[in-house]
Amino acid sequence: MTTATQANIDALNAVLSQTFRLYVQTHGYHWNVEGPDFRQLHAVFEAQYQNLWGALDDIAERIRIQGAYAPGTVADLMTNAGAEDAPAQSAEEMVEKLIAGHEALAATLRDAIGTAGDAGDEVSAGLLTDRLEWHEKELWMMKASAR
Repeated sequence: MTTATQANIDALNAVLSQTFRLYVQTHGYHWNVEGPDFRQLHAVFEAQYQNLWGALDDIAERIRIQGAYAPGTVADLMTNAGAEDAPAQSAEEMVEKLIAGHEALAATLRDAIGTAGDAGDEVSAGLLTDRLEWHEKELWMMKASAR
């Protein structure tokens, strides 16, 4: 396996793990949000966690296509994802933490797109670009709603 391929696998693992962490965080917020914006946020969080869940399989399959095994335990995913935030208590704090989570994942995606390109993996670069597009749109909507 080349150094570029291993770097690409490592980048995909980081994206997979951070996507999983954001999925769990978002799903928890969906369960626990309350307040005057409950209905809207409950629906937004549900749409987000469903999208994140769907992305996990595609990202893991790209890791397998590269010849590596995708992380197969929650512990492995969380280790690769980095430190977890303390849970949010208010709807406003939930939105703030999700904005931060999407921004962090968008930064990881930008790096991973470059790494996939360096490895000559245009398919992963395309998948990651599509993911970045979705996260940027969600960020725009959450930031606009938080004003």
